[in-house]
Amino acid sequence: MRKSFKLDEIDCANCAQKLEDAINGLEGVESASVNFMTQKLTLSAPDNIFDNVLDRVVKLTADLEPDCEILR
Repeated sequence: MRKSFKLDEIDCANCAQKLEDAINGLEGVESASVNFMTQKLTLSAPDNIFDNVLDRVVKLTADLEPDCEILR
């Protein structure tokens, strides 16, 4: 499954790259792309575990970039 989410308050392109690299390192993530210019996260993960992977992505985002929120 592939879905896109709006990112609220991603501060800079370096922060976006750091977040993308960390998300791509999570188990279950097939691919992730963070676009600073459009403030968007595109996430791919298997259908049967997508919600679990998304929950871990949300937690990781809160830990790495406390001001950034993934709008579901």
